[in-house]
Amino acid sequence: MELATILMETAMNAGLAGIGAGIAAVGAGIGIGLIGGSALEAMARQPEMANDLRSNMIVAAALVEGVALFSVIICLLVALA
Repeated sequence: MELATILMETAMNAGLAGIGAGIAAVGAGIGIGLIGGSALEAMARQPEMANDLRSNMIVAAALVEGVALFSVIICLLVALA
């Protein structure tokens, strides 16, 4: 294979990996925003459940953030390969 072709494929893979990492970050932001909004709405309806809702919200947000971080790391590994 020619060097130019190899460099072009590598650059394209890095660009696509960057787009994938961006999409993962945006998806995580949307997910965490929906979790927070729903939790606040539930707390407004039933203030006595605020502590339970808050702890469940934090666990759910951590899971979403973990998946997003995993996705970003995979995209970066693809970009560097």
